[in-house]
Amino acid sequence: MTGTPGDSQGRADRVYAPDFLTELFRNPLDPGYADAAARRRERQAPPSGWRHWSARSVSLVVAVTLGFLFAVAYRQTLEAEPGRSQARSGLVEQIKQRETETDRLSVRADELRAEVARQREAALGGSEAARLRTLEAGTGLGPVRGDGVVVRLADAPQKPDAVTGADVGPSRVIYSDLQGVANDLWAAGAEAIAINGQRLTAMSTIRSAGQAILVDYRPVSGPYEVSAIGPRSMRDRYEDSRSALTMRKVAEDTGLSFGVRRAEDLTLPAAPDPRLRYAQPSVSPTPSPSGADRSVSPGPPGSRTSPSPSGGGR
Repeated sequence: MTGTPGDSQGRADRVYAPDFLTELFRNPLDPGYADAAARRRERQAPPSGWRHWSARSVSLVVAVTLGFLFAVAYRQTLEAEPGRSQARSGLVEQIKQRETETDRLSVRADELRAEVARQREAALGGSEAARLRTLEAGTGLGPVRGDGVVVRLADAPQKPDAVTGADVGPSRVIYSDLQGVANDLWAAGAEAIAINGQRLTAMSTIRSAGQAILVDYRPVSGPYEVSAIGPRSMRDRYEDSRSALTMRKVAEDTGLSFGVRRAEDLTLPAAPDPRLRYAQPSVSPTPSPSGADRSVSPGPPGSRTSPSPSGGGR
């Protein structure tokens, strides 16, 4: 095969040796692909000097700007820290003052409650006063004393993560756990129940606010003790309840603490006096246009009492 002199000078013809396979493995790339790769490398040559310096200048300006912004943010954080510390200290002081005031008012309320009880017993006869004390004990408005059961729940201890070494959040007791324990104790025959000293009534609520547990809108903290006064069979009946079986399983899986024990001579305090609600007279019905003697009977009055603790489950 012949060619022009320019073609022979532009590129060398590929000459195959007698051993075609040996030559193919020795020089597998076709000359056309090699030329295309060379042209691509020429097009991707490094930028000229002014472009290189321009890119470095932009990077330097960006780094300086970011450093300046970080310095300003750090300075503002340091300047605002005294104000935040002062505000935090003020809030802590207010909380302590309110707690002291609340404790003082609670003591005064107990004194007034005891005085009212003395005056009432003096005004009533012996049988009427005894009947009233029995009703107060049954409704939770009077202190009670007797044998019963104490159910104790506590959060699992923190354990460090095996990989990072950081503390992993514990398995926490949630409000529905206390709800289930209280409901099953009632079902087992409990006559009076208190959670960490907070007496439960037919209008009590057990709720959560963030990570806090509220009993009648008062916070309680762990470990949680649910104390119940009732018959001796109450413990055996509670041991077979759904909440007891569930909490034992949770304790085995997560390390959460759960225990049930008999207790003698328990004393449960009285619940705060409830907020009384009074009925209002209904509006007289308007006569109908036809003059017929018709009246509209009002529907049954609705109850606005708070629901009793209802069991939520894990």
